[in-house]
Amino acid sequence: MTMDPDSQNEGLTNTMNGQVYERLVSRDRDLNIVPGLATSWEQKGPLLWVFHLRPNVKFQDGTPFTADDVVYSIKRAAEPTSQIAVYANAVGTPVAIDPLTVEFRLAKVDPIFLQHMDALWIMSKSWCEKNKVLKPLDFKNNEESYASFHANGTGPYMLVSRAPGVKTVYKRNPNWWGQPLGNVQEIVYTPISNDATRLAALVSGEVDFVLDPAPRDVERLRHTAGVKIIDGPENRIIFIGMDQGRDKLLYAKVPGDKNPFKDVRVRRALYYAIDIDTIKNKLMNGQSYPTGAVTPSPLGTYNDPKLEARLPFDLTKARALMAEAGYPDGFEVTLDCPNNRYINDERICVALAGMWAQLKIKVHVNAMPRATYFPKMEKMDTSMYMLGWGGAVTDADIIMTPVLRNRGPGGVGLFNWGNVKDDKFDALVVAAGNEADPKKREAIVKEALARYEDQVHVLPLHRQVIPWAARSNVDVVHRADNWLEVNWIKINK
Repeated sequence: MTMDPDSQNEGLTNTMNGQVYERLVSRDRDLNIVPGLATSWEQKGPLLWVFHLRPNVKFQDGTPFTADDVVYSIKRAAEPTSQIAVYANAVGTPVAIDPLTVEFRLAKVDPIFLQHMDALWIMSKSWCEKNKVLKPLDFKNNEESYASFHANGTGPYMLVSRAPGVKTVYKRNPNWWGQPLGNVQEIVYTPISNDATRLAALVSGEVDFVLDPAPRDVERLRHTAGVKIIDGPENRIIFIGMDQGRDKLLYAKVPGDKNPFKDVRVRRALYYAIDIDTIKNKLMNGQSYPTGAVTPSPLGTYNDPKLEARLPFDLTKARALMAEAGYPDGFEVTLDCPNNRYINDERICVALAGMWAQLKIKVHVNAMPRATYFPKMEKMDTSMYMLGWGGAVTDADIIMTPVLRNRGPGGVGLFNWGNVKDDKFDALVVAAGNEADPKKREAIVKEALARYEDQVHVLPLHRQVIPWAARSNVDVVHRADNWLEVNWIKINK
């Protein structure tokens, strides 16, 4: 979507930028936090962390990496046009002590400080000043800048060219500070939107790796000569959100011009009408884990069976709730949906529309590419939408603060596109964020999640299983955050 690493917090965009830009901490193959641009760190008290930076590191334009770049980058990431502002604000105020030492002075306890740090990219202060990209570009309003098409990081690869929707090319950074673990010298990323065309390119050898093979083709590919499948669960929850802020829905026809999504009975009826087994077996080919939870990973609910349990598929209950809420004959509404972001995203939305037709709700599916979808959603130009949320962090706060909380300053609730306002839930999340005792915090988090699920503020569907497809001579490491680390790839002759 953009080469500005602070602008769009979206999985594939982060992966592409992550070949060029780095963070103070990094992840190993099992998603453990390991040193990145910082060699070590220590917590000097509940509100003070000290980071020691890696010496002799240079940005790709030859300028040295110092503490000033760290301070600048954290402050840039906290700007209102940044989609990672909530993480930048969580780590406190960065202060350069010397060229290779940075202190982070926190205003309050951050129980997952290192997890937040792993979301913050380091940019060159002088490069940003020189090219007038001092703030992240405003993607939702179609802003472009020098950082849209150019990059200057410290990572293992350098951007050669970017033609959005056509081709993006990288080459290995010969001056990278790290040790290459793979042998890829050049990356050519080519978007191929058609499933059949994309897989034909893999089978023919035109491409070496496909990030998102269609689930219906996975079993066939397992038995195709010259190709292999690498798969595993992803830390990502897929759910449907609903506008609970407006008094009248956009793109809808509702008796009395009301907003039915303000009524928990309607939200619960929609939930009861979802035949999740059909979605899993018919659409996902078994490649999903249905859940009633709203966290990307079951670790986020502490594997609590009550929080993981779904409401059952029950049309009788769903119809009774619709009648009780005053909508026995349903209403019309538009469901906005991406068609190239999540596995089977558009097909899932179409299937849901068919299921909700059983409640006499006429759902118009409005599917579009991710580059159009996300700016539209960021403007909250929607009444009903699909969103997936996940990544390397398994703690519940990774979704509670940016996605589920009431919308507020500093990136809080930035992805709460339904404008849900639940003050009790909000207060619980704040309390969890201020609680340093792990057991006490666990109890607060569970209470918050139970509250959110009971109010059915979103309709959870499933956690994805992510299959990757590659040529048989390509060795890759599959991570649960669906992150492709090209520096780890080995292409064998």
